Amino acid sequence: MAVQNPPRTAADRPPAAGWARRPAVLRRLALATLVANVAIVVTGGAVRLTGSGLGCPTWPSCTDASLTPTREYAAHGVIEFANRQLTFVLGLLVLATLVAAVLARRQIRLAVLVAASIPAQAVLGGITVLTHLNPWTVAAHFGLSMLIIAAAFALWWRLRDDPGPPGGTSTALRTAAWLITALTAAVLAVGTVVTGSGPHAGDKGATHRIGFDPAAVSQLHADLVMLLIGISLGFAVLTQAAGASARLRRAGWLLVAVELAQGLIGFVQYFSHVPAVLVGFHMLGACLVWLAALTVLARTPATGPRATSASARELVGRQP
Repeated sequence: MAVQNPPRTAADRPPAAGWARRPAVLRRLALATLVANVAIVVTGGAVRLTGSGLGCPTWPSCTDASLTPTREYAAHGVIEFANRQLTFVLGLLVLATLVAAVLARRQIRLAVLVAASIPAQAVLGGITVLTHLNPWTVAAHFGLSMLIIAAAFALWWRLRDDPGPPGGTSTALRTAAWLITALTAAVLAVGTVVTGSGPHAGDKGATHRIGFDPAAVSQLHADLVMLLIGISLGFAVLTQAAGASARLRRAGWLLVAVELAQGLIGFVQYFSHVPAVLVGFHMLGACLVWLAALTVLARTPATGPRATSASARELVGRQP
């Protein structure tokens, strides 16, 4: 005769917060936050490419007399206002990630950093609008987005079940990984100057908002890209010669592939007079190159005794 278990009472059920404490939930929220940050960069690019940067000419309301878009600003106001609303969606994701990190007591500092970046980005976006799309504030707006993506990536990476093999690596590989990351940041920074000097600077009447020659800054940008691809290719070859882990080798070659694709898009867009669609793909590509560079850095373990001790501490921390 089967023995029936007694019915569960409310006291026997796990608390509601128990669901949020699950490692998988926190990890997925962190990944969703990372994806949302990339998405908001791309939609912000759509605002610029459609000339809707001043579709809502003031901030935080859309106009001085209305919180939402008016007929006076038509479609441009709707596009700009919709992009602003995505910030609230991102904010909810970040808040949920922060709560889950606190409940799970994992990576709280990074979660706080990502959460604090959202209001900072909103304020900088407001300054960008109030300064009528000053090219330097637009560039700073994009630069801060890249820093937020880096913080969100670090949070997600540290929450992964398998962060990679422990142990040290060669000094040359570690140095090259840092050089790639720094050079990628430089390429992105110069890219914002190229954008501010070209025909997609943010609003319908903007043409050359920065006083630099678009051809000259585009050439500088292209030179940095070629240098980055060369160093990345050398890194990928070095991982093969040094017998690095399979994951690090794949990360190196993936970085080269993404850089080549991004370079091709940039080449075509420049010689086709910068069509808006290609600029949008180029912005998405910029985020992917940044994430690929960060992956290479994360996959390249530190060198020497410090790496060994850090890996040991991590393994100990994972014991039940």
